Amino acid sequence: MKPYFLLLSLILLTSCNFGDQEPEQIMKDAKDPDKDITTYYFIRHAEKDTTDKMDKDPELTDVGIKRAENWVKTFRDIDFDLIYSSDYKRTINTAKPIARAQNKEIKFYNTEKLNDKDFQENTKNKTVLIVGHSNLNPEWVNYIIGRKKYDDLDESIYGSLFIVTIHPDNSRTSKVLYFD
Repeated sequence: MKPYFLLLSLILLTSCNFGDQEPEQIMKDAKDPDKDITTYYFIRHAEKDTTDKMDKDPELTDVGIKRAENWVKTFRDIDFDLIYSSDYKRTINTAKPIARAQNKEIKFYNTEKLNDKDFQENTKNKTVLIVGHSNLNPEWVNYIIGRKKYDDLDESIYGSLFIVTIHPDNSRTSKVLYFD
């Protein structure tokens, strides 16, 4: 329950281009199927097992599995059209509980081709979850909003949620929330 209330009530750090709209209105508009709005939710993969420094594709820890399950509660009022993950165990296993709860398949994105034309076309006017990484999520968000606003996340931060909205007039808003 705690993450749900945080999602609805905590807006931390930054927002841009809100104009006359309040963040709550933007979130409401993002759920309105009659609005031509694209909304991206970027989360970092949950806690990974770091005991084997040579393992480039580690599993989630028990804490990570719990965080992945908690994201289901956080997103219970958001109906994703698409769920994307990089092709790593830690991102896939973070996305799985959400995809299962919403009866969606997980699509894979190429970490070398962020926000390419196909991705833009496939996600236009949709609500999209993207499970990524401490360096890729901020980079991708910066690319979408058209400026460098966010730096790479500290490796110890797993509870970040970036929300990026592209409005009908092509203006873009972003915010980041943090969950324990």
